[in-house]
Amino acid sequence: MANRLPFIAVIGAVILFLVYSSIFVVNAGQQAIVLRFGEIVDVKTEPGIYFKAPFPFFEADNVQIIESRILRFDLDDIRVQVSGGKFYEVDAFVAYRISDARTFRQAVSGSISQAEARLRTRLDAALRRVYGVRGFESALSEERASMMREVRDQLRPDATSLGLEIEDVRIRRTDLTAEVSQQTYDRMKAERLAEAERLRARGREAAQRIRARADREVVEIVAEARKESEILRGEGEAQRNSIFAEAFQRDPGFFEFYRSMIAYSNALLGTGTTMILSPDSDFFRYFQSSTGNQPAASAPPVAPAPSGTATGAVQGAVPAQPETTANP
Repeated sequence: MANRLPFIAVIGAVILFLVYSSIFVVNAGQQAIVLRFGEIVDVKTEPGIYFKAPFPFFEADNVQIIESRILRFDLDDIRVQVSGGKFYEVDAFVAYRISDARTFRQAVSGSISQAEARLRTRLDAALRRVYGVRGFESALSEERASMMREVRDQLRPDATSLGLEIEDVRIRRTDLTAEVSQQTYDRMKAERLAEAERLRARGREAAQRIRARADREVVEIVAEARKESEILRGEGEAQRNSIFAEAFQRDPGFFEFYRSMIAYSNALLGTGTTMILSPDSDFFRYFQSSTGNQPAASAPPVAPAPSGTATGAVQGAVPAQPETTANP
């Protein structure tokens, strides 16, 4: 009996090894491809414990575990050209899952990295096609959602050939390249400068209109004021002349005396002006007489008459007549 224990232990170990190599477990979120001599014999999509032929090292049965969950693939800094001819950088990602394990195995040998490499090429082409028929503003407007759906629909036939199902495509970022950013900035600057110049021109035009209207109103107001002032001045001169005429008619002598006194006051005011006048001039006649009349000149002596001649006094001078002089 003791000699059989090692043999029994070896047999038990072999049985355990055969059982272990014949069992495989599929977890939630996974699916398994059973390969026999390199050919797909079965696909397990439900979680659980399954059996297969032992001795995988003899290429009898092999199991390849692949994901059945939704996977994400990011694509960054894609350089695309829009309809305007400018280039933009786009970041996008794809949400996909392996829907056909057999096709996935046959297309890319069950390699996710190979599948994503092919998706990268197809996604890049789809983004270029979608952006190429639109302008840059479309990615920043409500049209962005339809653009993402269009990229998804273009990508789905290619993904199906790889055994993949595209759940969604999202554009994370659409940005200008460095060169286009500078060009856009220069264009926006030029547009703002042009708009500012237009506003300044409108302001200058409005200022000229306002200034012209104000100048016209000033001229009209000044002309009206001058007109009224001339009318008032004429009325005042008429009243003044009427008053002077009335005063002259009442007492011409006093009127002349008053005008002379005003003339003396204006002429003799300390203005530093020197006037040389004769004391016998009409200007000083009221200094000689309160009535303004020149004093009578004395008669020259009468020369004796020669003998045989009739005697008589010959008046040598005619008394000076009162002189009426216009007011200086």
